[in-house]
Amino acid sequence: MAEILAITGPIYIVIGLGYLSVRLGLFAREDMRVLGRFVVHVPLPAMLFNAVAQRPITEVLAPDYLLVYAGGSVLAAVLGLAWARRAVAGDLTRQAYFAFGMSCSNSGFLGFPIALLVVGPVAGMMVGLNVMVENLLLVPFFLALAEAGRSRADSWQRTLRQSLAGLLRNPMVLGLLAGLVFSLLGWRLPAPLARTVDLLAQVSAPAALFVIGGTLYGLELRGRVREVAQITAGKLLLHPLSVAAVLWLTELAGWLTLAPPLRVGAVLLAACPVMGIYPIVAQRHAQEDTASAVLLATTVLSFATISALLALFNVLPGWRL
Repeated sequence: MAEILAITGPIYIVIGLGYLSVRLGLFAREDMRVLGRFVVHVPLPAMLFNAVAQRPITEVLAPDYLLVYAGGSVLAAVLGLAWARRAVAGDLTRQAYFAFGMSCSNSGFLGFPIALLVVGPVAGMMVGLNVMVENLLLVPFFLALAEAGRSRADSWQRTLRQSLAGLLRNPMVLGLLAGLVFSLLGWRLPAPLARTVDLLAQVSAPAALFVIGGTLYGLELRGRVREVAQITAGKLLLHPLSVAAVLWLTELAGWLTLAPPLRVGAVLLAACPVMGIYPIVAQRHAQEDTASAVLLATTVLSFATISALLALFNVLPGWRL
C-alpha cells in the first residue's frame, strides 16, 4: 500500500495545493484559466514534442498500443451511448455528452504525471497517441452528435468541419506533429533549444496538476445527481474495463502482444478522470453544470479507483512492472 501511495499521493497532493491556493485567496479561480492556457500552449506541447521527437518513428507510432486504446475508447463510447439512451431518453445532445464523459480521459493534465511515475519515459509517447485518438476521433464525433441533437440539418457537418480545422490550431497537436516530423527525419534540435524544450517539458506535470486543483474550487455536485453518478461510474470503471477487454481479446486472438508498461499504461490512462476541457466544450450546448460536476466527481474519486487499480496490477500475472 505504501508503494501505491508513493505514486498517487504526490499527484493528488499537488491537486490539493492548487485547490487550497484558490480557496485561501492566493489565486483567483480566473487565474487558473490563465495558468491553464500557459500549460496547454507551452509545457504540454513541449512534453509531447520531446516524447515523440526523441524516439525512432517505429516506436512512436506503436500501432499495437494505438489499436488497443482507440478500440477500447470507441467501445466505451458505444456502450456509453447505449447506456445514455436509457438514462436520458429522447435527448441526443445530452446522450452525446453522457458518452463523451465516459470515454475521453484527462491524458495530458492528469494522465501523464501518473503514467510517468508508473511506467516511466514511455508515458509521453502514450499520451501523444491518446491525444490523437481524442482530438482526431472522439471529440469531433461527440460534438457533431450533440449538434445533430439540435435538429439542425447542416449544423453537425459544419461542427465536424470546424472541429477538424481547429486541430491545426491546437498547440498539443502541433507539438505532436512537430515531434513526428523530427522522429521521421531523424532531426535533433540544437543544444540550447533542446535544453529549453526539456526545461519547459518538466514544468508540464506539476503545473497541470496545480491547475486542475484550482479549477475544482467552486464546482458543486448539483442537479442531475443520478446522471453525474452514472457518467462518473462509466468513466472510472467502464472505460478502463473496455480497454482491458479489447486488449484481452486481441491478445487472445493472437493479433498483438503488448509489453507490460504499455498494457498497464493503456488501462491506467483510460481510468483517469474526464478531460479538463469537458465543461468548457459543454457550454456551447448548455450542459456545463453536469459536465463540471462530472469533472469534480471523477477527479476526486479517481484517487481511490486508480490506487485500487495499481494494487491490482501488482498481483495480476503479466501486469506487474
